[in-house]
Formats: sequence, C-alpha cells, structure tokens
Amino acid sequence: MSLERQLAIDLEKLRAEDLFRSLRPLQAKRDVHIRKEGRQLLNFSANDYLGLASHPKLLESALKAGQLYGFGSGASRLICGSLPPHEELEVEIASWKNCEAALCFSSGYAAAIGALPALAGAEDVIILDKLVHASLVDGARFSGAHLRVFPHNDLERLRSHLIWARKKFPRQRVLIVTESVFSMDGDRCPLKEIIALKNDFGAVLVLDEAHAIGVIGKTGAGLTEEIACNGGGVEVQIGTLSKAVGASGGYVCGNRNLIDVLINRSRSFIFSTAPPPCIAAAALAGIQIIRTAEGARLRNQLWNNIHLFFRNLNISPAESPIVPWIIGSEAAALETARCLENEGYLAPAIRYPTVAKGRARIRFTLSAAHMTDEIEQLGRCLFQFRHKVA
Repeated sequence: MSLERQLAIDLEKLRAEDLFRSLRPLQAKRDVHIRKEGRQLLNFSANDYLGLASHPKLLESALKAGQLYGFGSGASRLICGSLPPHEELEVEIASWKNCEAALCFSSGYAAAIGALPALAGAEDVIILDKLVHASLVDGARFSGAHLRVFPHNDLERLRSHLIWARKKFPRQRVLIVTESVFSMDGDRCPLKEIIALKNDFGAVLVLDEAHAIGVIGKTGAGLTEEIACNGGGVEVQIGTLSKAVGASGGYVCGNRNLIDVLINRSRSFIFSTAPPPCIAAAALAGIQIIRTAEGARLRNQLWNNIHLFFRNLNISPAESPIVPWIIGSEAAALETARCLENEGYLAPAIRYPTVAKGRARIRFTLSAAHMTDEIEQLGRCLFQFRHKVA
C-alpha cells in the first residue's frame, strides 16, 4: 500500500471519530474582536489574559528592537545569536520570579522538552500529575527516566510514588512535575502540600506557571508569589511568554547552576536559532507592564470579568480565567462550538488528544479586554442552550 493511501486511511479514521482538525486562519484580530471567514466574532478562546498582545508598548518595543538588530537572530544563542534583548529579558524574568537566573526558549514547549531531559536521565525518576501539559509529558519521555503518574492533584498517590522511588532508587534524582494552573481544567495544584512532600522525600519540584504568570500573585508572578514561596521551595520554574505576557516564547528560571546546566545540556536551546530580538523586546515590555500599576489594574479587571462570568453561569469558585464545559462526546462538542460560532462567539471544541477521549469540552477563557456586556451576552447565550453543554 502506498504512503498516500495509508495517509488517506489515517485521515478517514480521524474524521470518523470526529477528531479531524483543519486550519481556519483569522482575517483580522484586535484584542478579543476577530474576523473569521467574513464574520465578526468575540474571541473567548485565547490565552491573552491581560489583552497585552495588542498593547502599543509591546508593538513599539518590537519595532525599535527590529530596527536595531534586524528581525532574525541569525544563529543559536551559543554561536552568535545572543543579543541584548535576550539578556535584558532574562534579567527581568529572574527579578520578577525572585530567582538567581533565567533562560529563554523559542516556546514554552521548547522550554519543557529542553529542561526535563537536561535534569534527569535513565537512572532517575520523574513523577507527573496526570493532567500536565503534553510538553511536560514529552520532556519526561525524552529524558529516558523512570516515569510514574499520579491521579490529578492526588497527594496520597504522589506520596506513594515518592516512597516507591526512594526505596527503589535511593541515590537517584527524583523530580515531581506539575502545573500552577492546569490548562484544560483551570484548577490549581495544591502547591504548599506538594512542596512539603517534596521536602520530606528530598525530591526536586518542577512547576509550570504558564497559565498563572500575569494572572496570579501581587505582581502577577504566579502561584509561587501568591503563596509566598518565590525563590524558595520550587527549584525549577517553567513559564511562557505567549499568554498573559502577550508575546511569544518560554523560559526556565531557578538558581544559577540550573541555568548553566541548561545552557550546556538542553538540546532545544543549544540547537535552536535564538528567538527574534524584537519578540524578546516585546516580551520584556509585557512583563514590565505586568509589574506596574497598569498591570495591577488589568489583573483586577481580569478577575472582575472572571467572577462575572462565573456568576452568570452560577458556578464557583473561580481559580483562573479558564472555564471548561465538559460535554463528553467529540461530536457533541463540535456541534456546540458550531452553535456558539453561529451566535458570534469563538470557543472551539477541545478534543482528544488534548483531553482524554470522552472528555471533550468547550474551553472558555476570559481576558481583561472583554467588556461587561460581552460577558453577560455570552452568559445569556449559554443559558439558552445550556442542555447542549451540560
């Protein structure tokens, strides 16, 4: 059988299971207002939580850096691609996260798959929450370490895995991998309790703050800031610059030795061309805004919008800007997304492999850029056909 025919069969199977995906580019985008296939829609699916992706300061910073350094970096950071915007961004991240140092990557995915194999090898153990992002799962697999998975936020099962790891591999490194805010469910990890367990067993905690930075904490530095453990208790912090920060890229931060090890061992860092300097400059501007009074105002507006949405749906409590509506079947989720789009809202169906089979959903995300009337209109729309998303 030819490759073309084999691929056609693969695609037929995806369509039969309601798992086929296709790209439908937007024609225009400004804050939460977009134009898709000739129609104006309200976007309730993006991770631009503070609305910074269109902020004039980010655009101005990107333009200025592009004029000074060009668009492409030209090489990896270890050859000749390490430019002032990259270094300035890393200094800012380290300061913000109260860490000794930080290292930037081309994406959050690259940060995760670069960090875990650099920190753990074939004789080590990595223990992951069942619902961590695919990038963390892939990074753990690439490491070749012994893997164990505990049910979502199940501290007793985590303790059981730690007992097993310390008994079977008493001298090896043990990593616990979890997230501050889980991307598909919007709930938080019990960070204080996980830190206590980590300390009891001499493990290393790797925490992905992708959906927490900009959103949680007094200066938006994440869940570590909110529980006052910034700079202590979490050895490896991973994050993204493409969500609340409004730009693109990822980072890892921690102590200086951690960053030096990553510079020397992380394959996704060593063998990637450095991110464009204009993108790094935009990310720097985004973080600087988040740390100011303007950032506090945007964060307050975001949480007002989150609480308003939750009140409209009569659900509580609100832990993040992410609101999942579990539907179940992939076909029903697709139909619900079509209904929403017909009403003027972009909130695509989330299906396997992003979530487990039979757990398809609509994943709503709130932004500081949403207006009160827009949120209330969506609430009324959902109330009218809530049986479709129950």
